[in-house]
Amino acid sequence: MRSYLAVLATPGAWRFLTPALVARLPYAMLQMGVLLLVQWSTGSYGAAGVAAAASAVAQALIGPQTGRLADRYGQARVLLPQVALHALALGALLALAAGQAPVPYLVLTAALAGATVPQVGAMVRARWAHRLGGSGKLDTAFAVESITDELTFTLAPVALVWLSTAFSPVVALTAALTLIVAGTVGFAAVRTGAPEPVPVRVRTSGGVLRRRGVALLAAAFLAMGSVFGSLQVGITSLTAALGSPALAGPVYGTFSAASVVGGLLYGAVRWRVPARTRLAAGLLLLAAATSALTVAGSIGLLYGAAALAGLVIAPVVITGYTIIDGLVDAEVRTESFTWLNGAIGLGIATGSSAAGQLVDHLGPALAFVVPPLTTGLAALLVLTRLRSLRPLPERTAAPAPVLQH
Repeated sequence: MRSYLAVLATPGAWRFLTPALVARLPYAMLQMGVLLLVQWSTGSYGAAGVAAAASAVAQALIGPQTGRLADRYGQARVLLPQVALHALALGALLALAAGQAPVPYLVLTAALAGATVPQVGAMVRARWAHRLGGSGKLDTAFAVESITDELTFTLAPVALVWLSTAFSPVVALTAALTLIVAGTVGFAAVRTGAPEPVPVRVRTSGGVLRRRGVALLAAAFLAMGSVFGSLQVGITSLTAALGSPALAGPVYGTFSAASVVGGLLYGAVRWRVPARTRLAAGLLLLAAATSALTVAGSIGLLYGAAALAGLVIAPVVITGYTIIDGLVDAEVRTESFTWLNGAIGLGIATGSSAAGQLVDHLGPALAFVVPPLTTGLAALLVLTRLRSLRPLPERTAAPAPVLQH
């Protein structure tokens, strides 16, 4: 606990953490919100799924480009026009849905809303890396961020569904839009910890993804995203098949709560094992842990298997962010973080889609085949290219300060 208090006591940290939390809550509401909104408007789950996928893919592909602009021109100069565009796009989607516009217009506008989501989470991590890079506190700071992500992805959908049920999806997404505008503007106004812009260009044709180890990490995060997506489908379908559909939320909540616990424990340890070794071991452990879900034939076993998987996944995510901070230079740090965020988003969409097809054709238990398969393949890929995850020489030249526990 002392390690977390030391990180949170970093001068000025709460000035940017508080508005960032407000801005990040709606991030976890957008994809499900689009799904509910388009289904409400059209009556079609197929159209709703296409619109939600378009939003997720656009966010994953465009997010890193806005991260690159933030590295080059500064966070505030990117966030303010971006949140204005997002407000226009999401406002247009709400108006079109309320007017029962044709599906192609809804899908296109959903993609625009996803493409313009402010990348506040990546920018918070960039601030932590700028303030604490090279110190033993950075792992703990990234643990704070992963725990925050987990909490938002647990609480935000609950609030979204409640508002959608009590009022309508239009009201729910309007509330989300209000939060994201207020939080993003507040975050942009706080310059504490913001890295100085570096107006340089990455000259490789593939940008940051061509940097050593970055694409490998993105593939690992894609696999981890598939765990979230497939578990949402698998838990929902299996609890329904077992006659307890109302328990889907509590079971997934157990997975999320265990992830928070795993992240807290992991971030409190001063690790001596290299991060790249921890990543490979963590992915192998995650593949083994999620395999338990494939034999969870009762609600009790499902709770236990979900908790086991949750304990492992947050430490693996934290390790990935730690590694990428050592692989890239400061001038492309935010862009790198957004590639990992986007990879998780694509993984969620891919995992839920694959799991949905397996459930439809082969039964609910088959949805749980996706996580061990994807994370196992990612572990093998990381093991075969472990040397590419070594930090840049200048990142290892100076010893990191020792963090007392």
